[in-house]
Amino acid sequence: MTANHPHEKIVAQDATTGEEISSTTIPPSTPTKSKNDPQRNAFTALLSPSKRTRPEATQSPSPDHAPSALTTFAGRSGLGAYTQAPESFPPSRVIGFDESYVTINDLYPKSSIHLLLLPRHPEKQLLHPFKALQDPAFLTSIQEEVRKLRSLVAKELQRRFGKFSAQERKREEAMEKALDAGEDIDEASLPKGRNWSKEVIAGVHTHPSMSHLHIHVLSIDRHSECMRHRKHYNSFATPFLVNVEDFPLATEDMMRRSKEKWLDRDLVCWRCGRNFGNKFKALKQHLEGEFEEWKKQ
Repeated sequence: MTANHPHEKIVAQDATTGEEISSTTIPPSTPTKSKNDPQRNAFTALLSPSKRTRPEATQSPSPDHAPSALTTFAGRSGLGAYTQAPESFPPSRVIGFDESYVTINDLYPKSSIHLLLLPRHPEKQLLHPFKALQDPAFLTSIQEEVRKLRSLVAKELQRRFGKFSAQERKREEAMEKALDAGEDIDEASLPKGRNWSKEVIAGVHTHPSMSHLHIHVLSIDRHSECMRHRKHYNSFATPFLVNVEDFPLATEDMMRRSKEKWLDRDLVCWRCGRNFGNKFKALKQHLEGEFEEWKKQ
């Protein structure tokens, strides 16, 4: 417990369960240099592992990031393994990285798509997000990376759920009608289709459960088998999650957010606003129906 991690002092505001805080060991690997792009690019590959390919080989890690054999990052330091040696993990876990950032699929996703953006900046990695994101240049860099990931997640949402969407169907029908009539397709006159980017949220937790700085980028649906507790839901459905676009925060706002018991609030459906009090099981059942309706929008 350090001054850089005030969230560790407030156990009641921990959004994860003990089973979700596990050590991460860097897998052994013998990477070689590639003639092509040496690193996986999260912004040109689909999220689905079945649609994503690794390059022929990955670049050897730089001395600053080179791991020793079977390095283990224990407990709340588990995310450090990914920033230390992202090339050692399969694309089902690490979907992209460069010298500054690593993007991974969350091990315990709380939505149908849930990514973590992990900065590799040594001077920022172990800071509380409220402090790290007060740096204007660093904040700008983070926000730009989040915008890229938001676009990536939006495209994946369209790929997965576009066939269910009424808004997407109207656009497809208009295109098919024009093609059947032998007409040129005028994009400006077509229905816009669904704006999947609006279905993506991104932010940091007021009291992060893991030591290394990480930004959550996830679909808004909160539909996942890993959503099992009241605190899981409220950590993404209340101001406990602070939007990255809201930074930098004023000092009084940081203090107010830190003191509030967000995870203890009533459970309120993110879509229809219905209040379930503390009845998580009832909310969970309700969310199944809301997920199906959300896909149809």
